[in-house]
Amino acid sequence: MTVQLKKPGATCVAVHLTDRDSFARHSAALPAATRQWLATVGFDGAPYSHALLPGSDGRLQAVWAGVRSTDHPWALAALPRQLPTGRYRLGSDGLAADDEAAALSWQLGSHVFSRYKAPSRASAELLIAPSAGARHGLLLAQVIAATRDLINTPAEHLGPAELAAAVQQAAQAHGAKLKQTVGDALLKAGFPAIHAVGRAAVQAPRLIELSWGDPQSPRLTLVGKGVCFDSGGLDIKSPEGMRQMKKDMGGAATALGLATLVMALKLKVRLTLLIPAVENAIAGNAYRPGDVIKTRSGLHIEIGNTDAEGRVILCDALSYAAESQPDLLIDLATLTGAARVALGGQLPALFCRQMGQARDLVDLGLALQDPLWHLPLWRDYHPGIESEIADIVNTGRGPQAGAINAAIFLEDFVPAAQDWLHIDLYAWNDSARPGRPVGGEAQTLRTLLAWLQLRYGR
Repeated sequence: MTVQLKKPGATCVAVHLTDRDSFARHSAALPAATRQWLATVGFDGAPYSHALLPGSDGRLQAVWAGVRSTDHPWALAALPRQLPTGRYRLGSDGLAADDEAAALSWQLGSHVFSRYKAPSRASAELLIAPSAGARHGLLLAQVIAATRDLINTPAEHLGPAELAAAVQQAAQAHGAKLKQTVGDALLKAGFPAIHAVGRAAVQAPRLIELSWGDPQSPRLTLVGKGVCFDSGGLDIKSPEGMRQMKKDMGGAATALGLATLVMALKLKVRLTLLIPAVENAIAGNAYRPGDVIKTRSGLHIEIGNTDAEGRVILCDALSYAAESQPDLLIDLATLTGAARVALGGQLPALFCRQMGQARDLVDLGLALQDPLWHLPLWRDYHPGIESEIADIVNTGRGPQAGAINAAIFLEDFVPAAQDWLHIDLYAWNDSARPGRPVGGEAQTLRTLLAWLQLRYGR
């Protein structure tokens, strides 16, 4: 734990915060020798920059750090692995620190996925006096880090059973109930689409169901795509396309992270988390292109391509979720490459039925530096996913509007009156930025939590 919630001692080195606009004013109050030193090392308050101030005894006396703003979620994220190892505190000579952003950014700036490789060096520690903001920031950081770790774990060590164990751990921590429907029991329970996609794998497919909260509160249901590895099935992916497919359960990991925060913060909801967990594998009993699968809803799906498996498992989970008529239904899925072509890896695609709701979420995401972007549920494209021999086909007739085609496919399994959000996310950082190393990422987690807090209260 590199952020500790306790009153800093006198031996902690002060980190003073500034920005380019404020630096001249802040530096004017410093001794002339200090101003000269900062000028010598070229420090001007630029974001993610810092300057070490030596004392007369040769020890580190203080640090000046540049930020974009003190409440920015990545304000201090560059410091933990750049500063000399030791203990630090937030200083008072510059801008007033934001405890939540400081705890969040410092903790995530120090986090590395260390299951298989030890960190190259220890991170610097930050001590913050306990406060509501610091506690919230640290909670967010811990859940985001856990979500990233799940996404980063290879399929060899994170199949459907291990994903279920991660959900069970969260359930035990927060007094929730857990139910699993596994293997051929999926057929008996009415989840044939989940079974069809996952039946060829060594680990049996399953539906993981967590329940928590007061039954009298509004029902919030989260659904996460849990494809623990996606070979593409018989329509096998290229080596390049398959390389990162351990991350195809990023929607499930993010949904679990959001559920964990809902429980930890005790939102006034009746929470259900549903994760259809499978591996899309190749074997003699793998589902095939051209197969027709009857789903839980009664609709028949023609399989145009076995690599469009996410929407097939989600349709059973969404149908099941809608049966309890939740106040709100949210699904999260690493669903389409088309969403990445349209928006790139940093902007998850948001689909919902209410324009005002979409605008509120986009605005909130921009304000929190945890963005998502609205794409339309354009029903005029529906003929492109209609089959000649079944109700619907899991691929469109051409390469255009692939993310929209997937979304309107899912919409067929969600009643028209149901309040529903579909988020098509990447769950990955292709390049490193402060606090966001290459690898798994918990996209939209902070935005969705803040929006749910506004909707349901703590």
